[in-house]
Amino acid sequence: MKPSLAKGTRDFTAKEVSRRKYIINILQNNFELFGFQPLETPSFENLSTLTGKYGEEGDRLIFKILNSGNYLKNSKNLLYQDYRDLINEYFFNIYEKLVKNEISIDNLEKEKFGFNTILDGVNKAGIRLSKGMMKFVESGLSKRIFLDENNFVDKNQLLNNIALEFGVSNNSITVPSDSDLLTKYISEKALRYDLTVPFARFVAMNQGQLAFPFKRYQIQPVWRADRPQKGRFREFYQCDADVVGSTSLWQEVELLQLYFKSFKDLKLSVSVHINNRKILSGIAEYAGIADQLIDFTVALDKLDKIGKDGVTKEMLEKGISEEAISKLDFLFDQTNDALENLLNLKEKFAGNETGLRGVEELEFVISNALSLGIDSQNLVFDITLARGLDYYTGAIFEVKADEVAMGSIGGGGRYDNLTEVFGVKDVPGIGISFGLDRIYLVMEELGIFPEDSEVRVKYLFANYGEKESIEALKLISELRDKNISAELYPEASKLKKQFAYAEKKGIENLVFLGEQEIKDQTVTVKDLVSGEQRSLKIEEFLK
Repeated sequence: MKPSLAKGTRDFTAKEVSRRKYIINILQNNFELFGFQPLETPSFENLSTLTGKYGEEGDRLIFKILNSGNYLKNSKNLLYQDYRDLINEYFFNIYEKLVKNEISIDNLEKEKFGFNTILDGVNKAGIRLSKGMMKFVESGLSKRIFLDENNFVDKNQLLNNIALEFGVSNNSITVPSDSDLLTKYISEKALRYDLTVPFARFVAMNQGQLAFPFKRYQIQPVWRADRPQKGRFREFYQCDADVVGSTSLWQEVELLQLYFKSFKDLKLSVSVHINNRKILSGIAEYAGIADQLIDFTVALDKLDKIGKDGVTKEMLEKGISEEAISKLDFLFDQTNDALENLLNLKEKFAGNETGLRGVEELEFVISNALSLGIDSQNLVFDITLARGLDYYTGAIFEVKADEVAMGSIGGGGRYDNLTEVFGVKDVPGIGISFGLDRIYLVMEELGIFPEDSEVRVKYLFANYGEKESIEALKLISELRDKNISAELYPEASKLKKQFAYAEKKGIENLVFLGEQEIKDQTVTVKDLVSGEQRSLKIEEFLK
């Protein structure tokens, strides 16, 4: 079998790992300088934890994990249980009404008692009804299910009668081919899609032990069943910083500072695009499409990818009227002055409480960020920025590299309602994420990784044999105690082979400790970069 990688994944060489660690170390250092504490969560979560948090498109990109065992057989059993329980509950309800004289036994054959509603639900669940059940749907309900010679049967007999009448058995169930219908039967876990929802789940589970506002950072891989392309992978790292337990807009300002300081330390020039979901809600209200907010924002978020015409086309396909779209034309014609654009929005939002609140929040964040020294050229009010995630409620961010076309290399926003889905209210939050993999690609393309970001062995000791190796390892141990990297070539091979190994591995110096050097208490060190060779006393070498 020819070895291959799964699509959207990568191996990382020593050089790549070292460079990635260089980025991570800078981010981690800044996270801690800003008061964030580290957190790690499991690689996979309960599927119910993740679904419904990212919008329809995001949910489709969740990597689901198959249940262990014969999951297709198990799914059939679970379908059977659902089918059986649904039918039994329906007939028990009728039975109770008959016993209480709420309905007449004589009317049973004429009535279906709303079974069509149940039939719709059963069909949507992918359950195929037996012939007996279909006959009931067409003709009505038989008295003999409920009656014996002494009038009403008991409930145990009722269950038997239902099974006999309608053929409710495992063998009568057809497993649906639609993967969406099968999901709940064959998958209960999923790989995490991002770090924010698992963080919200953690907060909900541990709220009594946390000191709020709670600031955490998290650097871990996430997985998305996306189409792989340049800068987009199915497995990638996110580096997140979040604050929960505070509605203060100073959190937004501080996170902007964190962004700009971190990218400055990485020597990357970036622009942070900023918007507010309340402004987007206000725009939808202004255009008369408040009930189509999600469709509107999902389409708008694709502006960079498909352009104005593509966004317009998608809005039309989503059922947004041409009249509404014409009102949205101003979105594509903004000036470079963020505060001026916000002022213009205020006029359109007259009487629009949500939109005005979004404008005021953004004015506060932008004006204070600028007063703290952030360059207005690098902080962009982007009215078309929507970020297609359902959980954002306030400010939203997106970071782009100024010198390389790479898409976003970071993003985030405020999500004041996210923990509510886990039963915990009034825990507002805001967070940002750094896209490690894309940051790496940008830095690689610009050639700005420092040389010392790569891990290299400083000394390779040539192997002359057993006696010399023992002496070499003594020196190597002393070097390692001084935090200097060194290793012994494992075999007493020809020096040409040992030279080739050192050059291929990028080792800086080759050290010769032969019989004569041991006798003289010296080492001969050859610099493999310059070619210079010199003899040193061991004491001098170890200084």
